[in-house]
Amino acid sequence: MNELKGKRALVTGASRGIGLAIARKLSDHGVSVALAARNTKQIELHVRELRKSGAKALAIECDVSQFHDMEQAVNTAVYEWGSLDILVNNAGTIEPIAPLTQGDANAWAQAIDVNVKGVYFGMRAVLPLMEAQHSGVVVNLSSGAANSALEGWSHYCSSKAAVKKLTECAHKELAGAGVRIVGFSPGTVATDMMATIKSSGINPVSQLDWSTHIPPEWAAEAVAFLCCDEAKEFDGTDFSIKTDEGRRRVGLPV
Repeated sequence: MNELKGKRALVTGASRGIGLAIARKLSDHGVSVALAARNTKQIELHVRELRKSGAKALAIECDVSQFHDMEQAVNTAVYEWGSLDILVNNAGTIEPIAPLTQGDANAWAQAIDVNVKGVYFGMRAVLPLMEAQHSGVVVNLSSGAANSALEGWSHYCSSKAAVKKLTECAHKELAGAGVRIVGFSPGTVATDMMATIKSSGINPVSQLDWSTHIPPEWAAEAVAFLCCDEAKEFDGTDFSIKTDEGRRRVGLPV
């Protein structure tokens, strides 16, 4: 992954979990990383940690459900580094976990704002820049939920299906401009989100033994792989490391 050295990336939802692991992994490969999240205290701590190891890192306060915030995050990174080569649309929420007829309607709508609009806003903010420079990679975090119907997850299944289609549409529009768009479905990952799922007790995913979940570092390694030219064959698709084949391509244990 030497080709990543010197690249510049923006990672949303980078205060914890998969997003933080992605930021750290990209940084390990020599990428300048902007960590974007609503929790500025957390990302500022992580940025200080990265800088101590010699990395180039920025903390950017950002609510992905607001286009102005996402646009400002891109502009801040570009002002600091001159351009952007990678966007990882990672920010997402699993709440509220509840039957469709019982959940809070406003919270359901907010999940769509984060999980769907946040991905669109990220692409809308960065893709004109990438198109103009004829290069760039956008990785959209997806989920097996995009192809499933799970009790209590009407918002999550619907939003991830939408993200999958956004990836496909963006790939169709921009592949000819040298810009790569790829989806990534990591499977179940041992994060705070998975702890929330487990405590809900709703649907079979909550019943999975904790030992079956992969560490967030595996997901981060897969994202780094997807940002390399070697992964071009997966552009416009939903790459997964739930299979042995997918893990082998990344170099993960099977």
